[in-house]
Amino acid sequence: MEYRIGVGYDIHRLVEGRKLFLGGVEIPYIKGLLGHSDGDVLLHALCDAFLGALGEGDIGERFPDTDPQYEGISSGKLVKNVCALLKEKGFNINNIDSVIVAQEPNFSPFKKSIRQAVARSLEIQEDRVNIKAKTNEGLDSIGQKEAIAVYVVVTINK
Repeated sequence: MEYRIGVGYDIHRLVEGRKLFLGGVEIPYIKGLLGHSDGDVLLHALCDAFLGALGEGDIGERFPDTDPQYEGISSGKLVKNVCALLKEKGFNINNIDSVIVAQEPNFSPFKKSIRQAVARSLEIQEDRVNIKAKTNEGLDSIGQKEAIAVYVVVTINK
């Protein structure tokens, strides 16, 4: 069996006038994430992790923000596109581990629903998805409530 590991990272600025999506789940908050798409930083980092494990570059190469067809697109569609590539190459998702880094909002009440939504969208068992939430203890742009970042590590196998 062949195993591969991929690492993904993304960060987006919090702005007024946008909805906040993480893992395909709308989170009630006074701000949302700025982005060419819906700004779902978790799904963007997940795309990068899968693309890295496949040796297929990154999300910016595959879905450039200069292409109008991706403006406002649901990041769930981007993940489905990457998962189709993963399956086309004969790989299965073994494990997803993620860390959401945000000072606000508090993601603890939403971790289960995010985990369920990610598992459902990828058609994998829920126990293959892990969601953790951390703050930056008031430090940097994340700690000042200006941004949210996500780190993701995936393992895939063939």
